[in-house]
Amino acid sequence: MDDRQRMRASDHDRQEVVDRLRGALVDGRLKTDEFGDRVGLAYQAVTYGDLARLYADLPAVGSKTRREAAPPAMAPPACVRRQGVLAGLPATLKVLWTIWLTAVSVNVVWALVSGTSAHLVYPWPLWVAGPYGAALFAVSAGVAQIRRSRLPAGRRLPPVTG
Repeated sequence: MDDRQRMRASDHDRQEVVDRLRGALVDGRLKTDEFGDRVGLAYQAVTYGDLARLYADLPAVGSKTRREAAPPAMAPPACVRRQGVLAGLPATLKVLWTIWLTAVSVNVVWALVSGTSAHLVYPWPLWVAGPYGAALFAVSAGVAQIRRSRLPAGRRLPPVTG
């Protein structure tokens, strides 16, 4: 065993192994229960040697088999997952954002009246959109931060498909 295998691994190293295992799960190389077992062992690993055993039977990160190869124009972006602006917020906050957006949309009438008249009408929609929107944004940002700090991304299991 060389010296690198006995070196202590960092949290970042453990997270890289978990991400690699997640990729193997998505590719169908691991079953869900096996993935869960290996993730648990990855977070308990102390050395690089402990981590290396968890992915020794998986292909190298950059390698592709003939079946997986696709023309560059048809290949999907690697692990790009776009989430909506409200993704991850509780349903209550999603409803409140929908109400706010509806109220602001209705108040577009002000812009139409102001744009078609010869003079600027008092901007009363700012009283509807401003304070309520600012408070809603502050609460949403706080909730999102609390949720991110409670459950690290590496500990979330991907959704089971198929």
